[in-house]
Amino acid sequence: MFPIMLCIYQSDACYLLHRYRAITSAYYRGAVGALLVYDVTRHVTFENVERWLKELRDHTDANIVIMLVGNKADLRHLRAVATNDAKAFAERENTFFMETSALESLNVDNAFTEVLTQIYRVVSRKTLEIGDDPAALPKGQTINVGSRDDVSAVKKSGCCSA
Repeated sequence: MFPIMLCIYQSDACYLLHRYRAITSAYYRGAVGALLVYDVTRHVTFENVERWLKELRDHTDANIVIMLVGNKADLRHLRAVATNDAKAFAERENTFFMETSALESLNVDNAFTEVLTQIYRVVSRKTLEIGDDPAALPKGQTINVGSRDDVSAVKKSGCCSA
């Protein structure tokens, strides 16, 4: 089991990108996952996703888990971004995709759970690839668990007898 610390940062695209351009790499340092959230009722927020995605990919590890999230899915009558357009964008950019409604609590937990699950998979795979698993057997060493005679002797005398 790998411990995962979840830090959630909410940032205003215009404020962060224009005002603090010099610290953006520090802002993203160590990030292994991101939820790029846009408002399905405001197309301009969807248009900004491409810039945010580039920003993420420029300043993070290539294995970062990214989910595109269309929020306010409950406002069907005000929708400005079609679900199919967002899905196609996510597929083209190799990101996960989900629509949510914070108001109705629709898929909010699922979005976080899916991103955390994918982060766990990436971290686990990387750990196995570099052989940094603390539970793994040391390479090149044999562990002798004893013969049948050793096991029989323990059973006869009891495991806790002195």
